[in-house]
Amino acid sequence: MNTEKLEYLVEVARAGSISKAAEQLHVTISAVSQAITSLESEWGISIFTRSKSGVTLTPEGKIIIKKAYETLEKYEDLLEAARGFSGTVKGRLRVATIPSPMSLLERVVIEFKKKFPDVKLEIVEKGSQDIIDDVIQDKSDLGLIILFKNRLIERTGLAFERLLPVHMVAGISSASPLALKPTVGPEELRQQTVVLYNDDYVKWYMDDFQSLYGPVDVLFTTNNRDLIFRACMNHGAVTIGLNFSFMNEPAFRKDNIAILDFDLPDHGPVYLGVIQRKEKTHSQVSRRFMEWLKHDLEALGASMQS
Repeated sequence: MNTEKLEYLVEVARAGSISKAAEQLHVTISAVSQAITSLESEWGISIFTRSKSGVTLTPEGKIIIKKAYETLEKYEDLLEAARGFSGTVKGRLRVATIPSPMSLLERVVIEFKKKFPDVKLEIVEKGSQDIIDDVIQDKSDLGLIILFKNRLIERTGLAFERLLPVHMVAGISSASPLALKPTVGPEELRQQTVVLYNDDYVKWYMDDFQSLYGPVDVLFTTNNRDLIFRACMNHGAVTIGLNFSFMNEPAFRKDNIAILDFDLPDHGPVYLGVIQRKEKTHSQVSRRFMEWLKHDLEALGASMQS
């Protein structure tokens, strides 16, 4: 069964643009346009209204897209059943993640691909809200985010599964006098120059900290880990981040950077976890990947507690 045209159809509806859909599908604009025209001609209806700003669904098109999506899901279920009998694991898995867990995913992805070479893995880094939107819109199958008290997803149609308890820590040059202390308190932190990784939870944490204890001298916020490391080593800055984010970074070795817990009231449990759509049937690829990821994170969690 050739489902390619239906996949193009659904992606155009999601993207609202033939060119954006072609980019997401890694095919030419012409291929997508011809597929849509072919289906419209075959079925004798207009699915999209085209304009310079993109495409919109016609009333008939809205019904067709819903049916096309259901057909693709049923076809995927059929493939899953067939693969179950053959013992093979094939398919595509789209994972969206906040930047911090990328170092954790690296080993999982490499080992998973060695075991299941026929699986096509697509991994992108995004902000948490973009990840939530992508999973809701079925642009990603799994999303790795930090769930904290002011981010509620219960009413979004998503399920959140906890993977790893995490907490905030401070990183500072081992040569700093502050590195001799086991913890850092609010006033001590406010006396430091702080550099931050550009992360949703880090931003929320620092906003909350400053509302409680007063302003902090934040020198800059960046996604460049090397720049953060140099600011700590050469200029005595303090960086703040989730504890696991320092573990697999070569630059942040214990002989270079001291990691200190905060002497602060407990914010309550915070978890790195995965979001998925509640109503979606999870594929064999998705289930297998989650098994590997959980196993790896369980080992990491044990090492963090030891």
